Amino acid sequence: MINSLTERMRGLASLFWREVAKFGAVGAIAFIIDNGLTFYLMHGPMTDSEAKARFFGASVATVFSWIANRFWTFRHRRQDNVLREFVMFILINGIGIGISTGFTALAKYSLGITDKNMLFSAGIVGILVATVVRFFAYRFLVFNKELDDEPEFSHDHEIIDRHPHTQPGVTVPKQSVADPELPGPKA
Repeated sequence: MINSLTERMRGLASLFWREVAKFGAVGAIAFIIDNGLTFYLMHGPMTDSEAKARFFGASVATVFSWIANRFWTFRHRRQDNVLREFVMFILINGIGIGISTGFTALAKYSLGITDKNMLFSAGIVGILVATVVRFFAYRFLVFNKELDDEPEFSHDHEIIDRHPHTQPGVTVPKQSVADPELPGPKA
């Protein structure tokens, strides 16, 4: 039983870190798309609209990210309802875009920063914060189909189900613990 539990835990950890690595690879490419486009727009067509440039770059990167995460990172968790999945993904990314755009807008309008490189950097900090939010939101809200479809993880719910406290009608005998204040043999 211990070996079985250890194998399953190791398998789940391996799956989690594979997802993190794939998410990171997709995120790195989306980061390049987002920041490359934002940098171009900030220093070109949208010179005076840094927050709008960040929003546009992030929006293009979002579409790429959904496709890559759906068909690669979380392919085993894809929902059957593609429209619902896409709407949830857009909602989560809307929050992420709000975070990264918000950092740029906060730097420009609240802190009075006008240097384009500093505003660009503020957006990058916002992206880092939003990335953590996105990973967990994607994993648990967007791409949340159960792992039971994958044979090597089909019985992972049994880890919890086997615990005596979760079984109906199973009582666990109470252990008598010697009171250290009373005389007698120590337990």
